[in-house]
Amino acid sequence: MNSSALLGGLFIGILSALPIVNVANCCCLWIVGGGLIASYLAQDDPRPMTVGRGARAGLLAGISGAFIWLFATMALNVVVAPLQERMVDSMIRNAQDMPPDVRAWLETIGNRASSPLRYVLGFLFHFFGGVIFATLGGVLGAVFFSPYGRSETAS
Repeated sequence: MNSSALLGGLFIGILSALPIVNVANCCCLWIVGGGLIASYLAQDDPRPMTVGRGARAGLLAGISGAFIWLFATMALNVVVAPLQERMVDSMIRNAQDMPPDVRAWLETIGNRASSPLRYVLGFLFHFFGGVIFATLGGVLGAVFFSPYGRSETAS
């Protein structure tokens, strides 16, 4: 794997794993952006940038981004999970008139944050989303950033 795909994957994985920042990934913004970055950085190669090379850089960035997301999420969860549990416990203690259904739902939030199912589903989303949308970002990057893709006669 080349460095452009790895850097694009780092962009995808880290921004997708960060709390609050990951909300922008609801429309695959970080995944497409990682493909664009990988395609842009792949221009350092002396060969001319083609749509196929951009797609390949984006594809590799999407695949590496899924693995980076998995490791970053697991590492961040070590820090965030205890904070989340304390916050939920505090909310439950301070709300005396809370309905029993809401109380039960809040108690399960802390348990779900580190469940293996969350990691598996998240990884699958990032893997297949990365394969599709980072490849699309790589294609767009090849078209936007390649000097061969722009017309010299455009007015």
